[in-house]
Amino acid sequence: MAYTALIAIGGNSLIRAGERGTIEEQLANAHATAKSIAQMIKMGWRVVITHGNGPQAGAALIRSERAAGEVYTHTLDMCVATTQSEIGYMLQIAMEHELRLLGLNKLVTVVPTMVAVDPNDPAFKKPTKPIGPFYSKEVAQEKKEKLGWDIVEDAARGYRRVVPSPEPMEVLQLEVIKKIIDLDVITIALGGGGIPVVKREDGSIVGCEAVIDKDRSSALLAYGLNVDLFIISTDADQVYVNYKKPDMKGLRYATTQELQKYYDEGHFPAGSMGPKVESVIRFIKNGGKKAIITSFECLMDALEEKAGTHISN
Repeated sequence: MAYTALIAIGGNSLIRAGERGTIEEQLANAHATAKSIAQMIKMGWRVVITHGNGPQAGAALIRSERAAGEVYTHTLDMCVATTQSEIGYMLQIAMEHELRLLGLNKLVTVVPTMVAVDPNDPAFKKPTKPIGPFYSKEVAQEKKEKLGWDIVEDAARGYRRVVPSPEPMEVLQLEVIKKIIDLDVITIALGGGGIPVVKREDGSIVGCEAVIDKDRSSALLAYGLNVDLFIISTDADQVYVNYKKPDMKGLRYATTQELQKYYDEGHFPAGSMGPKVESVIRFIKNGGKKAIITSFECLMDALEEKAGTHISN
């Protein structure tokens, strides 16, 4: 019987530090990510891929704002929807190519995915989710004044816009994704944390101005699918405490209690490792079997417990 893994990759995995984020760069990075995942599939794993979209959604918003006088603009939910298709397309053709190189005849599909949120979630009054490119302090201040953006400093890398990030309540395409997995089709879903929607009392669905954290919604989907392994792929090879300090220490193995202790002590910033650690803790505490946080370059070593941070109860 094949084991199932959900792999959540960051939007920054497709746009690396120092890159402009051209389509050519993103495709090259998509192939690098897909190569590692394809190796995992060759081992016999069934895989669901979710992904972030921070830089891409930010770029979509910029295009929308600058062209507002000539074409219709996009709301945040529409930006998530369009980037789900854009990133999903790049990952799909990259996965199909890398699988063919390994002699694997596997189908890959992209599922546009909506996630229901509570319209009364306090996050709507306190935006915290970073989105889009990094700016200098001067440029960020200008955008705050001219466009009314909420701006925060993000992990000492610059300044970014922040938007509401409500809690994911329900993955609306959960049953569809289950059926696709049963067909042994590699599934790319929940892009950008899912299209944020509100379910009205009459059963209708309406989009809302928000971005859902992809790690939190990925944990929700992983639990709903009852996967054997939840992997969060980031730009760090493992989780560190006292990060970038003289006494920095990597964590190879950790229980949810240990991670929670470090989280409460402030080791994991909200704009970077915080949501990832929080999400694996949620997954395990809700009955999940095992989680790993690592980079896609270390994925194969992580499966052999030679890299990454391995989290259990």
